[in-house]
Amino acid sequence: MEEKNLGIEETYSMKSVFIREDMIAATSVLQIRASEIRQSQINWQSYLQSQMITQRDHDFIVNLDQRGQKDLPDKNPEGCADVFLNLLTHISKDHTIQYILVLIDDILSEDKSRVKIFRETKHSSGNIWQPFLNLLNRQDEFVQHMTARIIAKLACWHPQLMEKSDLQFYLSWLKDQLKMNNNDYIQSVARCLQMMLRIDEYRFAFLSVDGISTLLSILASRVNFQVQYQLVFCLWVLTFNPLLAEKMNKFNAIPILADILSDSVKEKVTRIVLAVFRNLIEKPDDHQVAKEHCIAMVQCKVLKQLSILEQKRSDDEDIMNDVEFLNERLQASVQDLSSFDQYATEVKSGRLEWSPVHKSAKFWRENAARLNERGQELLRTLVHLLEKSPDPVVLAVACYDVGEYVRHYPRGKHIIEQLGGKQRVMHLLSHDDPNVRYEALLAVQKLMVHNWEYLGKQLEKEQIDKQAGTVVGAKA
Repeated sequence: MEEKNLGIEETYSMKSVFIREDMIAATSVLQIRASEIRQSQINWQSYLQSQMITQRDHDFIVNLDQRGQKDLPDKNPEGCADVFLNLLTHISKDHTIQYILVLIDDILSEDKSRVKIFRETKHSSGNIWQPFLNLLNRQDEFVQHMTARIIAKLACWHPQLMEKSDLQFYLSWLKDQLKMNNNDYIQSVARCLQMMLRIDEYRFAFLSVDGISTLLSILASRVNFQVQYQLVFCLWVLTFNPLLAEKMNKFNAIPILADILSDSVKEKVTRIVLAVFRNLIEKPDDHQVAKEHCIAMVQCKVLKQLSILEQKRSDDEDIMNDVEFLNERLQASVQDLSSFDQYATEVKSGRLEWSPVHKSAKFWRENAARLNERGQELLRTLVHLLEKSPDPVVLAVACYDVGEYVRHYPRGKHIIEQLGGKQRVMHLLSHDDPNVRYEALLAVQKLMVHNWEYLGKQLEKEQIDKQAGTVVGAKA
């Protein structure tokens, strides 16, 4: 298992304190309810009399639950798994199912190696996962989330990985629970993901169910700091895989995390965001991607936050080590930055502003053609921003850039039309913001004219002629 975790364990040792703190907080809602359920007394005899359970199942559960024979799972592992799976399959009452699940969770929590009791036992259904996965569809929320917790333990604490179809179902369920509004158990859902995503194969399965974009969309919506911490933790463990570290900013991770760092008032949130940033620089195999990540962080004003953290001088060694590392790497990237690198990073971040590069005629003369690189990636991003951005400044700057590209690149008009940019710019002519309308109008004019420089000279000539005519008229 250590090999699958790609070096996370050594980092965990440094952060063990805040991980323990998180585990307690993250399971609190579930655990408070579980402690109430533990106080219940289940009448197992009534289930026997109604022939819902067998004599063997009855005797086992009574000895374990009511006669204090806590070592029964170790003495009779096959019987233990079979009894619990039979109970889950044949009993329908929510309260009893809740109680059974708490018993199973307690058995696993007392000794991690007990997962083999369930994982290595042949059940009549032929699939150990099915009885648990079925419970995720129950109406009772406690049943759903205690089951999810048990599945995470069974999937993570045994060397044999969860099968692909069952894994995808489970991860999709967790992802959907994250997206649910006002979910009281969201911390428990996040805790399951914190466990699952330490295992490399599970990380790629999570990517395949659109999990990473889900994490980031929730983080962008400003959740409470505990959930924020847990979801950033999930990103942190994901970035121990070099390929996922390279992909992460395609989901706009750096701007979202930079905002969290800027707003953070909790040290553990600051610590985990810095740890993700460090991984985004250290883990990618492609040095160009690591460089792009550095530039993106600079663009998102991370250096300013590092400076503030440096002045505060936290007592946390991890924070100060990461601040020092990031400061050094980001400062170095700034020195190597060309004007085009700055521009490309700004566009990719989606946070356009009136930085000097936009208004530089020299920049556009030298670099307009470079917007066609990588399958016109930057142009496509500009067009996307014209359609999706709610920020008037971003829209105004994007309109200006489209106009300058068309002005300086001979085939620019045709390419922008192909990408749908002309339609988007024209739509913005009726935007509420006057600056957006103004820049859209200028861009449309540039799109309509083949030779912008010629038009400029013509306008200048017309202006001169008009002035000359006025003078002649006055003399006459």
